[in-house]
Amino acid sequence: MSVLVGRKAPDFTAPAVLADGDIADDFNLSAYLEGSYGIVFFWPLDFTFVCPSEILAYGHRAPALERLNTKLIGVSIDSQFTHNAWRNTAVNEGGLGPVPFPMVADLRRDIAESYGILHDDGVAYRATFLIDREGVVRHQLVNDLPLGRNADEAVRMAEALQFHEEHGEVCPAGWRPGEAAMSATPQGVARYLAEHAESL
Repeated sequence: MSVLVGRKAPDFTAPAVLADGDIADDFNLSAYLEGSYGIVFFWPLDFTFVCPSEILAYGHRAPALERLNTKLIGVSIDSQFTHNAWRNTAVNEGGLGPVPFPMVADLRRDIAESYGILHDDGVAYRATFLIDREGVVRHQLVNDLPLGRNADEAVRMAEALQFHEEHGEVCPAGWRPGEAAMSATPQGVARYLAEHAESL
């Protein structure tokens, strides 16, 4: 397990099922992001249990992320053909239906290994990486296999990063757009805590 925050996100080229349902043999992360923020998230295995709930949750947040110039990319160790079959299976039968982001095939597990999140069982942990417009990882989250993620937190992290980039202030615990931030100084934190400590 490695921490990638502050480092360039490992680039990759691999087969993927695209948002429109087409299959690409050479989907490339950096070319796809080019000037955009990105959220790369891994799930262990297609046609399983927690995984579809997460993929649907991320998919439902795709419009909010699009407004933030943030592209979603999903990755698992399954083939592009298994991804496609899962997309073409109805939700009420354990499938996904249409998915509004690329689903990348990591059959050789090279991508999961390069991100440091390969489980001993040969699948990826439930890992999420927020990538800035320079290709640098700014946030990562890794859950064990039974623990589903909160897709709203991925949106909140993208909002916080962009707020910091635009305003220079830092975002305190639980910060959401429209709430107070603070300057990264002793005076700034003192002012913030004087007003908000009890509500944290």
